[in-house]
Parts: sequence; structure tokens; C-alpha cells
Amino acid sequence: MAEKKLLMIVNPRAGRNKSRSPLYDAIVSFSNAGYLVSVQHTTAPGDATRIALESGAAFETVVAVGGDGTLNEVLAGLLQLENKPNLGYLPQGSTNDFAASLHISNNPALAAEAIVRNEPRTLDLGLWNGRSFVYVASFGAFTRTSYTASQDVKNALGHLGYLLEGVKDLDTLRPYHVRITADGEKLDGSYLFGAICNSTSIAGMMKLSEESVDLTDGKFEMLLIPEPKTVIDLQNLIVALLGQQYHAHGLIFRHVSQIHVETDEDLPWSLDGEYAASCPEIEIENRQCAFSMLL
Repeated sequence: MAEKKLLMIVNPRAGRNKSRSPLYDAIVSFSNAGYLVSVQHTTAPGDATRIALESGAAFETVVAVGGDGTLNEVLAGLLQLENKPNLGYLPQGSTNDFAASLHISNNPALAAEAIVRNEPRTLDLGLWNGRSFVYVASFGAFTRTSYTASQDVKNALGHLGYLLEGVKDLDTLRPYHVRITADGEKLDGSYLFGAICNSTSIAGMMKLSEESVDLTDGKFEMLLIPEPKTVIDLQNLIVALLGQQYHAHGLIFRHVSQIHVETDEDLPWSLDGEYAASCPEIEIENRQCAFSMLL
């Protein structure tokens, strides 16, 4: 009987303050389950996509090891393959939002045990002008921080690192005027922040209840934070966000499948923490149950 082959695509920069010893325990779990394990390290942005595309077809299972951005890159490569291998995830980043939504353990050995059970679960996929994202496309306040904060800051300070880096860049706190059409509803306004997500956590700071999020329903959860007009408005927004009251005090929260965004401003985006350049028009769509993961 031919031995099964498994490829681990490892981002060695992710979570560098974490011990690497548990990764060896994960490899042992894979080996005990009958896998011949290969490991490739990334050295630059885009490497995980390239490795997945060039090598993924030769393996039964490909496992992303790193943060949510690493998972994003690996999936982007696998989606281009005609015969797609199974996808697994060992979260090793500083926030691991998507892993939290899926209840994937941050302990690589425990996450590996789930992978070797070989029980795939189909999940929704996001497309941003045709570019895939796993769980969130966002703009505005603190969005730029997700891809400008150095890996050392992320590793050392975690969620606080995002906040500190964001506060240093006051430009991220300014409102952006955008024209949004979400499943036919028109929302024309100025917003401090916008997120189209398929997750219960964003940047480890904003939480959605599991009752409000279904990762397989063909819909995103869209949250828009409008520009406050007064100090009292700002205080109410902060209270609503801290209390996870996303239907209160002017916040806009919707479950939507298709979003069209237009803007005349320079509006950079973040896709799973990875930079996406501003575009005057953006189409965001949910592809229901378009990929699967071993969970």
C-alpha cells in the first residue's frame, strides 16, 4: 500500500516567540497516521502560494503552518490546481482569528490530531475582485495596521501590537466616503471602518457571537462603523463595540452575499491581514461551500 504524502508549508516568521517543539509533535502525529511528511519554509510574501501551486498536486494533504495570512496564501495556490489536495491548518500566528472561529487548537499536536481524523468540512470562500480571501476583507481604522505592523511587533505584543501600531498612524482613523450596494441595499456614507467577514473574530478585537455567524450559509457578516458626528456619538459607538451590540447606536450590521463598493478616495484594503491596493470599484462575493478543510 502506497504511503500517503503530506506537505507542511511553514511560515517561520509567524509567532516567533512560540516554541517550535510542538511542531515536532505534530509531525509525529502525521507520521503515526501513515503520512510521509515533507516540510517547506517560506522566505517572502507570496512564497506559500507559489509552493502550494508548484508542489501541492503531488500530496494528498497540504497543511498551512503560520497565521491567517499564511492560510490565505496556501489556499490561493491550491485553488488553482485541478486536483486539489486536502487542506489542514496549524495556527501559529499572533491572532489566528479564523482558527478561533473553527475551534482549531493553537497547540500544533492537538490540531494535527484533528487533521489526521480526515474529516473535511466545506466552508464559504470570499472573492474580492476575483482575489480569494478566507475570512475577512476590511478597510479603514486599523486595517492598514494588519499588514504594516512588523512581525516582531505582532509576535511580541499580539493584539495590543495591532492597536499600538494603529494609533501611531492617525490617518487610519479618518473616515472614508464609500458607496456600497449590499444585496440591493444602498449605503452611501462616511465610515471609519468596514468589514465583510466570515468569522467570529476580527483582529482578535472585534467579536461576533457564534449564533450570528454561519460559515457555510453563503452569506458574509458585514459591519460598518459610521463617522461619529459628536463626541457623544463616538462614546456610544465605543460602548456598542465593546458590548458587541452591533445593531445599536448607528452601527450597520448585515448578512449579505454580494457587495459592490465604489469610492473616489485612496482606500487600501486588508484581505486576511494581507495588503490589497485601492480600487475605484470592488466586487465582493461569497462562494458558498467553495473549499474544504480537515477539522
